[in-house]
Amino acid sequence: MKYNFKKCLIVLSMICSTFITSAYVKPSNVIPIDSSKNAFYHNNMGLRYLDERCYYAAVQEFKIAISLAPETQAASVYYKNLGDTYMYIGYPAWAEDCYNKAINLYSLNFEYYKDLAKCYKAKKAVAAKLKTYSSSKNPLAPIMVGLLKEQKGDIKGAITTLDTFTMTEPDLLITPSVKSYVKELVKKVNK
Repeated sequence: MKYNFKKCLIVLSMICSTFITSAYVKPSNVIPIDSSKNAFYHNNMGLRYLDERCYYAAVQEFKIAISLAPETQAASVYYKNLGDTYMYIGYPAWAEDCYNKAINLYSLNFEYYKDLAKCYKAKKAVAAKLKTYSSSKNPLAPIMVGLLKEQKGDIKGAITTLDTFTMTEPDLLITPSVKSYVKELVKKVNK
């Protein structure tokens, strides 16, 4: 009889320890899903696929990243990466849309403008876009005008336009990047 009591006590303690050490989480302690972290992960996966030249997979990963954080400043990076992928595979029309969306989400990144200008050159639309941006009232339009002049082969005109922009808009976050680029262009002309 004493032996059965010990067995029952051991079984009961095992059952109690199971409940005590279980991984039960109260519904109020549910960990929230952070879509921005997931978007960051998918963007990084897209970059990895792009590096491995798996373009279809890269496009899909960038699209997932964009869908997880559609109207954020981070999405501008995802759109830029998607545009770069389209340029690699020879679809500048699709890349143009991506670069424009990147600029609309964050208009103070000079790299987006440079990529868009290269895209226009690949589409053979530099002259048409130069007219469009020259007549634009957007205060950042001179950046595209200067870059399009460079793509057209008018380096001195590009320097003049971009330098004028840096003098008229000295306090913008994009201005130091434009100044640095003007210095590169001047070196290119002086060679």
